Amino acid sequence: MRVAILQFPGSNCDWDSEHAVADILDVPAARIWHKDKLPSETEAVIVPGGFSFGDYLRCGAIARFSPIMNDLKEFSEKGGQVLGICNGFQILCESGLLPGALIRNECIDFRCLNQELKVEDSNEYFNTKILGKKLVLPIAHGEGNFRADEATLSSLEENDQILLRYESNPNGSMNDIAGIRNSTGNVYGMMPHPERSVAPHHPCLDGLPVLKAFLAPLLTSRPTEISSS
Repeated sequence: MRVAILQFPGSNCDWDSEHAVADILDVPAARIWHKDKLPSETEAVIVPGGFSFGDYLRCGAIARFSPIMNDLKEFSEKGGQVLGICNGFQILCESGLLPGALIRNECIDFRCLNQELKVEDSNEYFNTKILGKKLVLPIAHGEGNFRADEATLSSLEENDQILLRYESNPNGSMNDIAGIRNSTGNVYGMMPHPERSVAPHHPCLDGLPVLKAFLAPLLTSRPTEISSS
């Protein structure tokens, strides 16, 4: 097991994430219960989408207190790769591993659609050369409206910490932000679901290069060798 996929009560994308990593990308992965310890051999962690603890209080607000989150913080502080998808993004923001917050969609509606996204040049793994200028990934969220104070927002922009932007903003996120990374470049969060675009029966295969970019430090191929399909 090289990739740990955290599993909270109410998670519903943990199996999809495991399938995408283990079966499609052939990288050993396993689901880890939120009350267990993060395995010592872990090289990357995915915090999947879903409705952890039923989204009570607010999305991710209870999951942040799960025992495994202490291990995750230590793991990230040592430079471990972490990716939060949808509810996972919300959990990372609630726990302070990523800046900002995700609140109720501006339109109030739960948005479930295939979303066009603009790729930003963020770092050596997430950029237009590797991922292309645009992607299409599914979104499914009621609280994907990214908010941050002006100082935080300016810092994200100036330090190239934006990963993806919505082409047509579905939720009111500031600066059309769909995904960000931390300042050191090892913790990532995004509302779109790359694990739902990895197989022929999916709308497209645009999730593959995103997951490959995240896992690039674990893979033998260099980032420039990652295909967009």
